[in-house]
Amino acid sequence: MAAPLQLYCWRGDHGLPSVDADCLTVLAYAKFAGAPLKVHKITNPWRSPTGILPALKTREEGSFSQPSKIIIQLRKQKYNADYDLSAKECADTLAFVSLLEEKLLPALIYTHWVDAKNYVDVTRRWYAENIPFPLNFLLPNRIHGRQLERLRLVRGDPTLEPGEQLEKELYHDALECMTLLSQRLGSQKFFFGDSPSSLDAYVFGHLAPLLKIKLPNGKLQQHLNSLDNLRQFCTNILVLYFPSESREAPAKKVSNHADGGDFDNEPHKRRNQILSVLFAVGAMLGYAFLSGIITIKHTPARLEEPHVDEEEEEED
Repeated sequence: MAAPLQLYCWRGDHGLPSVDADCLTVLAYAKFAGAPLKVHKITNPWRSPTGILPALKTREEGSFSQPSKIIIQLRKQKYNADYDLSAKECADTLAFVSLLEEKLLPALIYTHWVDAKNYVDVTRRWYAENIPFPLNFLLPNRIHGRQLERLRLVRGDPTLEPGEQLEKELYHDALECMTLLSQRLGSQKFFFGDSPSSLDAYVFGHLAPLLKIKLPNGKLQQHLNSLDNLRQFCTNILVLYFPSESREAPAKKVSNHADGGDFDNEPHKRRNQILSVLFAVGAMLGYAFLSGIITIKHTPARLEEPHVDEEEEEED
């Protein structure tokens, strides 16, 4: 019997099977297509076969990242949620997915990763509290940088910098995109009738975090909540396909860390400051040794010179 397909993704929270939009897209598509995945919900992307989440590990084809590539691999394994779509519906799927990535995705990246209040109070805090030590001091900032580069790539501007004008443009496009999706969905259960497709997976992946993760600056959330059919669309998918996750997440994390969490409260503050400094110093020393900036010279000891102060200075 062939080994099952293995999917590595960020773990869930806030009543979601995963906190990450790309992971949600793949998880939803796999459910829609009936793919028998062995799912690894983790908080350390370095544990995945590609070092990135989501990642699909197959026995014959190797490992893949990015939702589009993972979905292609699932289709090759005969798990196709779009099997019953007409040619026109397949064309509409491509058009709407492109619309999502061009108009909605940049605003979602901005609201979660660039907006200062949302990033500090919600996004960075979640990753810092859930990524294992000591990587929680390193990976959140690295992911933040990667998301900013992704925003620049999607917008086609390598020098793009956050600002009020950029936010205004991104949110304008996103509101129009959500309104258009609402009009296309209408009163249907899914975008092409009674059965979900890859378009439903992409829309769910993009909108569900916006619906469920409470943000201090919630301009996009307010508009999504005003679109009853889209809000119900996300809720129905959670209830039907992720029933164990569909309940609201406990409020203990918000209440316990409302004033700054472990990183800002005693007695944890001093401990984490010391540990972060030690980790940073260790990382810099390790880099210095590996890159040859610091070297250790081995000199045979002589009886008349029992002290080796020079070597001790280099080790420090």
